[in-house]
This record gives sequence, C-alpha cells and structure tokens, in this order.
Amino acid sequence: MLSPFNRSVALAAAVIVAGATAAYAHHGWSWTQDGFFELRGRITAIYIGNPHATLDVDAKGEAWRVEMAPPSRTIAAGFTEEVAKVGDEVTAIGHRSRDESEKRMKAVRVIVGGKTYDVYPDRVPPA
Repeated sequence: MLSPFNRSVALAAAVIVAGATAAYAHHGWSWTQDGFFELRGRITAIYIGNPHATLDVDAKGEAWRVEMAPPSRTIAAGFTEEVAKVGDEVTAIGHRSRDESEKRMKAVRVIVGGKTYDVYPDRVPPA
C-alpha cells in the first residue's frame, strides 16, 4: 500500500503525463492529411491568441476553422488583426483534417489582400 506522500507523487506524475500527452497531440500534425489543401472564402472571425491563431472562414456557405501557428509565430510572419478584417477574402493553404466531416484545417500559408503570410515557412508547398 502506498503512503499518502507516494500517492500524491504518483497522482502528480499521472497528471503531468496526461497533460503532456494532450499538449503533444494538440500541437502535432497527426490530425491532418498529408497532401496540401487550399481553402478560399470570406473571413467571419479572427483570433490571435493561444494556443493558435485562428480564422473562421465561410467557404461556399460552409463554416471552416483555419488554425494557424501560435500567436508569436503568426505575428512574426506579419499576420496580425490589423492586416485582415471580417469580410475579407482569404486563401488558406495547408492540410485539412483527416476527418473530412470536420471543416477544419491547419494553414501553413494565408493570403489576404494579395499579401502572403507564411506562418509555417518550413512547411509551405514547393513553388
């Protein structure tokens, strides 16, 4: 039988492992398809915050969630709330969810107003 101290240590370790596993799964690319996907539509919402910046996009009447990089990386790429607004046309290039019933993708490149923002420059498609 574990002492109260050892139970506390075991519980703390289990919580840390569970949290790390969830964080790894969230931040990975394993939920996305391998090939590149392009989405065009109009921005309905912009969020620059943790854990990732996002755009909500209306693409032919379907509501899509476009995940970008974490805020610091998205902003470093030049994409801020000032460069786009609700109603702007957007093209997002990246990888869509493996679950095709889910209208969600992870963008590596976002184009708004003719300007390109490579939020994951190491992952952009070849020219």
